[in-house]
Amino acid sequence: MTAFVVKVLVSALLIAAAAEFGRRSALAGAILASLPLTSILAMVWLWRDGAAPAQIADFSAGVLWFVLPSLLLFIVTPSLLRAGWSFWPSLGAGCAATAAGYGLGVAVVRLLTSIR
Repeated sequence: MTAFVVKVLVSALLIAAAAEFGRRSALAGAILASLPLTSILAMVWLWRDGAAPAQIADFSAGVLWFVLPSLLLFIVTPSLLRAGWSFWPSLGAGCAATAAGYGLGVAVVRLLTSIR
């Protein structure tokens, strides 16, 4: 249970730091948020919990595949905000586009790789 709490606290601190930096500087917040810290932490947690190297490699390869559909959020949301949409509908449309991209991504990954 202690390891889980540490994982949650470290992860939450990184998210809070990105939001706090973003309040002060959009560029600094964007840089911190765009770093693959979540993926790095997840791989460290997997390794620390005894995951096999092949499992960590599959995880890393899966992240690579799903970076592409996640970009839809960062294309759709700002485009709609700049087009005059309000925040929540813009974010909702960005999330919907991302979910659709993930659905397509899952189908492609299952077709082309052994990642499950």
